[in-house]
Amino acid sequence: MTVHKKQRHLKEGPKRGSMPCMMPLKSWMMIGVMLIACLHAASVGAAGELLFSIKPTTHHGRKWRIGYLEGGPYSNYPLNLKALVVALADLGWVEKIDTLPLGDEADTSLLWLWISKNIKSDYITFVADAYWSSNWDIKKQRIQNQRAVIKRLNTQKDIDLMLAMGTWAGQDLANHRHHVPTVVISSSDPVGAKIIKSAQDSGFDHLNARVDPTRYERQLRIFHDIFGFTRLGIVYETDTVEGRTYAAIKDVEKLAKERHFTIVACHAPFSNVSKEEAFQAVLNCHRELAPKVDALYMTVHRGIDLHRMAELLAPFHPCKVPTFSQSGSNEVQHGVLLSIARAGFKYVAAFHAQTIAKIFNGAKPRDLDQLFQDPPRIAINTAAARIIGYDPPVEILNMADEIY
Repeated sequence: MTVHKKQRHLKEGPKRGSMPCMMPLKSWMMIGVMLIACLHAASVGAAGELLFSIKPTTHHGRKWRIGYLEGGPYSNYPLNLKALVVALADLGWVEKIDTLPLGDEADTSLLWLWISKNIKSDYITFVADAYWSSNWDIKKQRIQNQRAVIKRLNTQKDIDLMLAMGTWAGQDLANHRHHVPTVVISSSDPVGAKIIKSAQDSGFDHLNARVDPTRYERQLRIFHDIFGFTRLGIVYETDTVEGRTYAAIKDVEKLAKERHFTIVACHAPFSNVSKEEAFQAVLNCHRELAPKVDALYMTVHRGIDLHRMAELLAPFHPCKVPTFSQSGSNEVQHGVLLSIARAGFKYVAAFHAQTIAKIFNGAKPRDLDQLFQDPPRIAINTAAARIIGYDPPVEILNMADEIY
């Protein structure tokens, strides 16, 4: 449960032992400056391209038809999809709805089917059979889906816009084999994954991918400012470009060099394995890393199961190792110590909804803004803090918008 600031009545936690207790004023001032700068950037990005209308309109008298492609089930994808529908409702493109079905926290297939049948709109149709998930099968299903999607876009020509959810989907539609407007959502690093040419230019007229070049740097700077760790643990698929991209390794390495801490990495397969195998790989890495590190940066990985988070985090508790979620507050709610809150993907969904609205009003995807930063909102789990013997200073609690 989230505890709002005005309702906080926290019991006194255990005294700090070996954990850093209070940062110098200079460090807090630096974080404050960073957060103010992020908030300003977010407000600028949210304004978007003012030259293009976001007013609901039809496509020459008929509804716009939207399709969906993803690499496979992942917990952030349904959250992004739900938030996007709500954001489109806020803009008037679809009728407002009271609630969306929960379903499987990682599976979008039933959610897409529900949306296609139940969302009412005079302007948009979420096409029921225009849904593809590659189930993280890189050798067969991913190739088949890419071919099937592009064939339909070019032959049936019944899809007006594609939602490419995640890095794989973005990569599969970032090419000249089709020209249907495509909006890439929830890609950790679309530039590093070679989905787009740069933060300023997608490189394809039909493509737009949201970019936040300093997101992971900001996370790591705040984490290091608080704990001053010297050995940072990180788990990822080390032998693929996608694995390194999901884990933001370039950013981690940059900060390690700048802040003089050591990266202690552990390989855990992400693709071409079952979800259980991915989970066990992450768990084994956590057991291996726990006695070797003094902090863990939990990166995007299929093996992170919210319902089994207690099991994943257990190795770090006796070692008093603080954890930071790259993904966001959803993992903090389930036991990770800290993250930057995402407010249910509300802000980034509003950005994507405006992008889609502008495309439907005649904008070329390539000409639209791609830069957007979430407003800075810290999430903290006080139970997790007590388990590792960390007593959050008042400054941290005052900066936190989500306390679990």
